[in-house]
Amino acid sequence: MFNNLPRFHMASPRSPLIVMRDTRAWQLQVWVSFGLAVFLCATGLAYLPGQALDRAFMVMGYVFCLSTVFVLSKAVRDTQKASLTGEAETPMWRVVVWGGFAVAMGLTLWGLLRMQIDETYKAYLGVSWLYLVTSAFTLAKTLRDRHEADLAEAHVAGRQQALAERAAATTQVAA
Repeated sequence: MFNNLPRFHMASPRSPLIVMRDTRAWQLQVWVSFGLAVFLCATGLAYLPGQALDRAFMVMGYVFCLSTVFVLSKAVRDTQKASLTGEAETPMWRVVVWGGFAVAMGLTLWGLLRMQIDETYKAYLGVSWLYLVTSAFTLAKTLRDRHEADLAEAHVAGRQQALAERAAATTQVAA
């Protein structure tokens, strides 16, 4: 809610472009949350009773989910950007990305439900897994926002440099 400010703001047509950035407190919260989620998942998997094969399956499922979260986040942002610029998108890419995410989440849930462990362990693993997925989405958005703000600042700096060079050239020609 508080972090959904416009990324770029022009106060008036003659004023410079202001680049909006996430606060350091927000960035710290996102990283701490993601680190805590990874720690909770790792702890749950390290102390998971049962067979080593179940533990290996769950580790693979968590990693698969985590990687598909970052791919899906990028694909959603790229789709939004393409719709604004009118660029064409690769037709099957959306199916592959959403399908991969659905398969990762489905297989991990299936593996969690079929394990022969106490319901308390299943609940812990399930909640920590969902926390990992949601914090990964937030981290992906925060990293992408920072990247876009860096690009905007570079654009503003380049524009200011070009204006200064043009002014200097105009002054030299007039003299």
